[in-house]
Amino acid sequence: MPRVVILGAGFAGVQAAVELEGLVAAPGSRGLEVLLVGENNYFLFTPLLPQIASSYTNPRHIVQPVRDVRGRRRFRFRRDTVRSLDLAQRRVQLAGGALDYDFLVLALGSRTDYFNVRGAREHTRDFKSLQDAVELREAVIDLCEHADQTADPAVRQRLLTFVVVGGGYTGVELIAELQDFLFGYVARHYRGIRREEIGLVLLEAMPEILRGLHADLVRHARRRLRAEGIAVRTGARVTCCFPGGVEINGSETLAAETVIWCAGVRAHELVESLPCEHDRRGRALVNGHLQLEPFPEVFIVGDSAAPATAPEAPQVGPVAIAQGRVAGRNVAHLLRGEPLENYRYEQQGMLISLGMNHAVVSLAGLRFGGYFAWLLWNAVHLYKLVGLKKQVQVALDWSLATVFPRDSSIVRRPRRCRLCDAGLPRSDSGG
Repeated sequence: MPRVVILGAGFAGVQAAVELEGLVAAPGSRGLEVLLVGENNYFLFTPLLPQIASSYTNPRHIVQPVRDVRGRRRFRFRRDTVRSLDLAQRRVQLAGGALDYDFLVLALGSRTDYFNVRGAREHTRDFKSLQDAVELREAVIDLCEHADQTADPAVRQRLLTFVVVGGGYTGVELIAELQDFLFGYVARHYRGIRREEIGLVLLEAMPEILRGLHADLVRHARRRLRAEGIAVRTGARVTCCFPGGVEINGSETLAAETVIWCAGVRAHELVESLPCEHDRRGRALVNGHLQLEPFPEVFIVGDSAAPATAPEAPQVGPVAIAQGRVAGRNVAHLLRGEPLENYRYEQQGMLISLGMNHAVVSLAGLRFGGYFAWLLWNAVHLYKLVGLKKQVQVALDWSLATVFPRDSSIVRRPRRCRLCDAGLPRSDSGG
């Protein structure tokens, strides 16, 4: 019985498994074993990660166990870590042992690209996983606790300065969520912290934020962010990161205890090591069918693929889902001896949240921003969540957040604050 191994349980990998399952289950299809391999036993809905950092949504409500996603479908799931690939022998080396395949779908996602900036990897926070978002939330609250008791205003300002590097969709949504939490909750409930002491800075190396979005919506977004107290700086390339701040354009220094890196991604290291051509971001150059040319039984989809038919397709969830669907169909086509499908990128619109009650939307020829755009953003993301249970849980989180204060409990011990360990002067009483 032929075996299809799918590496990666994100948008692309899960969609490939679901699509392939539906096609091979059709009457007259040959038997097929489909095995999905992922490092985590859950599917993560990454568009809502910024809301975890701002205590707007419960972390468990944006993850769904893969076996629940599978339901009654026949594909198998294995939680394991990929160590290496031997394409010539058609073998995958996992932490738990070797695995042979007849067809391979690589949906391993991406990793953070630090662009060789000195100190960026060591002195900034990553923001790609659920753990990253939870740790950032705990760290932000911990810094507020320390700042609330610190007598030195200069030190307090450094503790309360938060820098996001990268003005793409993730960076903009993250800093807007931090603004909601810090200005809407912290400044009201921490008596030792004043609103004007909180600094939120968005740094973007390019001339404009939200590249790919219509210019009118970009201007709207910038006005909104500035009105909410966020400093948006374009043409600000980070050239060095160090404990307590960053260097901008090789000359200016910005002091901040927290720097979050959202500046870009590269292909997964295993994909980047494959014996094939790669683009500047390390993505494998695949043909229009999403096949790796020297190895037609290997398909690469999602953030690590640069299809010949759409090399500049954005690295976002809808693109990964569409590619996973095409890869699953093409495996079935190969088994049946049928012509393969080409992947075509179709712009499905852009929805970017700018914090509570505001968003910008470009959809079906319409471009608008404001409260109704925010309602549409919520509706679309709620609809795309996997499973009714998660949709209800997130909807309740959002509803409760409009009535009750956000939760500032520290449930995990965060990494210790460097300045606080040095022994800061304290105020007489906490707030």
